[in-house]
Amino acid sequence: MPREIISLQVGQCGNQVGTEYWKQLCREHGIAYDGSEQAGAGEAEDAKEVFFYQADDGRWTPRALLLDLEPRVINGIQAGEVRQLFNPENVFLSTHGGGAGNNWASGYHQAEDSAEDILDMLDREAGYADSLEGFQLAHSIAGGTGSGMGSCLLELISDRFPKKLLQTFSVFPNQNEDASDVVVQPYNSILTLKRLALDADAVVVLDNTALNRIASKQLRALEAPSVQHINGLVATVMAASSATLRWPGYMHNSLTGLLAGLAPLPRCHLLMAAYTPLSPPQLVVAAGAAGGTQALPQTPARAMPQTPAAAGHVGRGGAIEPLPQVRRTTVSDVQRRLLQEGNAMVSAHHSAGRRSAEAAKHIALLHIIQGDVDPGQVHKSLAEIRRKQAVRFIDWAPA
Repeated sequence: MPREIISLQVGQCGNQVGTEYWKQLCREHGIAYDGSEQAGAGEAEDAKEVFFYQADDGRWTPRALLLDLEPRVINGIQAGEVRQLFNPENVFLSTHGGGAGNNWASGYHQAEDSAEDILDMLDREAGYADSLEGFQLAHSIAGGTGSGMGSCLLELISDRFPKKLLQTFSVFPNQNEDASDVVVQPYNSILTLKRLALDADAVVVLDNTALNRIASKQLRALEAPSVQHINGLVATVMAASSATLRWPGYMHNSLTGLLAGLAPLPRCHLLMAAYTPLSPPQLVVAAGAAGGTQALPQTPARAMPQTPAAAGHVGRGGAIEPLPQVRRTTVSDVQRRLLQEGNAMVSAHHSAGRRSAEAAKHIALLHIIQGDVDPGQVHKSLAEIRRKQAVRFIDWAPA
């Protein structure tokens, strides 16, 4: 029996990223943007029920809540190509529609004033689930709504559903202060980090600085990566992280199983993502995709997978010069690249050669490789990584 997960997307960043994420899931499971099942999709041995439920008319509807304090982004979603996909009852907009003005306190208290309405939406979605496992939240910690309203939601969910897992995909602000027009983003970030530390079971850290670096260097065809390209990268990680839940195998079939080894201690739950191979949109059908979870000195890190054949979600718009297709990607290539700092979506030094051995140690690591993979090649690649000491683990690991 699949264990369902309810998604919440909060604020401008959360809703833009979340929309790309649901587009990706629809493409992977053969679901049209109106929720109808495409020809042949029913033959796949997937578990889309984890993130979708089937409405009375037979259409697949995301288990998602769209929340914002100003209407611009959600109005755009409701007028866009996925306007028929979401349940209109699961859309929350502030009555005055003025937003939070990049102020954490404003976002928090507006959400607090509307807590009863939001909890009613959560209870209704939870009632549609046969065996609810947890929640996932997409947001930014720099703005007012994503940080303030997101913090309030973390507390509300933790209080209402104390035995359910809560995972977040949190976009951290750009480290270059000159690149941001939100002067209070350090204030917003610190206040949100407290709630992420206390109320979340896993936090996938996505750093805007690293995302911009990856978009400009790894996707070399993009001279000036847009916000859409960055959103596509985040959506890629989100979809990749749930691949084993939606395409179940013999292990890691539940969120509990995924997080058990990655967060061995309650406070060590900040995870770092890496992904390879990356390519410009609609150009490459890769032979393999993977995600790795790595842990830094006191912060576990996590990297996720993605379906290799799902091209076109990384970016939208703009003239792009095509690159040569990736024709062959071996298991060894994937695992080696996942350990490289250039593919990590956090600005942190974690490879063994860049800093001291103490600073480069990992708490936990998980590689999820998708495609036609020979298990023997996986074990051979892992043996090579051990021989070269490409990964160092902490001495006090509980397992």
